[in-house]
Amino acid sequence: MKKLIGILIALLVIYIIYFDLTEGTMPISENASVEVIAKKPAIARSANYFTVKVGPGETVLSVVEHQLNHNLPVSIEKVITDFKSLNGGLSPEKIQIGKSYRFPDYTGKLTQ
Repeated sequence: MKKLIGILIALLVIYIIYFDLTEGTMPISENASVEVIAKKPAIARSANYFTVKVGPGETVLSVVEHQLNHNLPVSIEKVITDFKSLNGGLSPEKIQIGKSYRFPDYTGKLTQ
């Protein structure tokens, strides 16, 4: 009986969390005004890039390293920042299989 009650409570908590995340529990009054400001990052116009269609298991870092056939000559934060600026602020975690994206090209920064 204790297990059944525990399972029912767990299901209730999961449902409450799901409902809160999808619908929300705070009512929006009709008088409330919400101002949404979309900040678009500036696209680096002079930056070198290449376009790749992402395959299964590929990440931004793996695509850039594969293109270079070498380790990254810049920091990971720089790669992420450059990727975001080239793709309209898209987070690297949000890339999808089968879609093409612009990736920063660091071939000129390799030290021989």
